[in-house]
Amino acid sequence: MAKYRIIVMGVSGCGKTTIGDLVARELGVPFLDGDSLHPVDNVDKMASGTPLTDDDRWPWLASVGSELAKAGDEGLVLACSALRRSYRDAIREQAPDTIFLHLHGSKEVLTARTEGRAGHFMPPALLDSQLATLEPLQSDERGVIINIAARVQQVLADSLSGISEIGVPSLR
Repeated sequence: MAKYRIIVMGVSGCGKTTIGDLVARELGVPFLDGDSLHPVDNVDKMASGTPLTDDDRWPWLASVGSELAKAGDEGLVLACSALRRSYRDAIREQAPDTIFLHLHGSKEVLTARTEGRAGHFMPPALLDSQLATLEPLQSDERGVIINIAARVQQVLADSLSGISEIGVPSLR
């Protein structure tokens, strides 16, 4: 049976890893944090407070698309910021049936979350650059926008409901 290929997207602190892992468990598919696919130079750059450029991102996005394409019928949920339409298009070039789950929240909620976490390479100072870069899902993109202001279990329930409404993709 074909399974889902899902990108859990959004800016830093929106809950991509938490919700992505929970969605994957509920759907019975593997989860991969896209941060683990970043080259060391990208991680070092972000950790120093320097936003990535598109030139920094393209190889990483190619890895993200490749992982989704390799998932095949097993399916995969992958956390990836996918902030711009062009980034999502690059991912879809390799995995055209990808569903995007956009975790969206207010700057206040996101700031509180990024300032409250420890051990993450992405400093809270880069949130503004991510918000400036973010292009929300467009009507012709296969996905759903989820408000993250609720408790985790409600965000999970809303995510699963949104994914269900979109339907199981026909994986190649």
